[in-house]
Amino acid sequence: MIIDVQGQPIYAYTGGRAHEPGQPTVVFIHGVLNDHSVWILQSRYLAHHGWNVLAIDLPGHCKSGGEAPSSVSEAATFIGHLLDATGVQQAALIGHSWGSLIALEAAAQLKERISHAVLVGTAFPMKVSPALIEASLNEPEKAIRMINVFSRATLSAPPSALGPGTWVYGANTALNRRVLRSNPKVNVFHRGFVACDRYDRGLQAMAELTCPVLLVLGAQDLMTPPKAAQSLIAAAREHGKAHQVVTVPMGHHQMNESPEETLAALKAFLN
Repeated sequence: MIIDVQGQPIYAYTGGRAHEPGQPTVVFIHGVLNDHSVWILQSRYLAHHGWNVLAIDLPGHCKSGGEAPSSVSEAATFIGHLLDATGVQQAALIGHSWGSLIALEAAAQLKERISHAVLVGTAFPMKVSPALIEASLNEPEKAIRMINVFSRATLSAPPSALGPGTWVYGANTALNRRVLRSNPKVNVFHRGFVACDRYDRGLQAMAELTCPVLLVLGAQDLMTPPKAAQSLIAAAREHGKAHQVVTVPMGHHQMNESPEETLAALKAFLN
């Protein structure tokens, strides 16, 4: 569906179901050079099991218009505008990688409007190597190859995610290229990486949360290894935040490398 958010068309996948009054809402937020499709298993399941789903393309990405966010804070503010535009009073937020920082910051900004926050493949600080930032700007094909090597711990997805025999490296490379080319005005690859690299409010945002938080980490994740999330876990513990940590047995794309384990973690947490 297309949603008018402050005069800009924003695409949200609903899991194939119309929204039903009285059901809780969950917003899925993708990472750098991804779109709504990375959440296909989890978004469809929740849409058919009691949730209204908004799996969005961030502004300036793929099917969404508007200016691509240049910071985590800007993207988090957009989430508030999205909820306003859809008339959603309270929602759960699920974000991956860059999207996890957006979910964290949005939950801190919106306070009681957020019922749950899920951070998948997260880290703080989420520093990006200067070589990768430079390549994303000047040699994007090289950078796409780099992130697909670092992100993946398997060559083929489980049947529940992308289908038997799907070549995840090739599929994700094609998705990355499509997202990059969807915005001829802005290099969303470079802009997203810079936003991750510069975000400095992670520990403060964790302290400001009023909702429970789940961290879903990949045991073989080389982009955001589990140890890089320990500062967030420590902050949650220090400030007495209700939190859970689940480690799944794959790399950075937990949603389609460990789809069933990731979905199980979401179901247990949201319920």
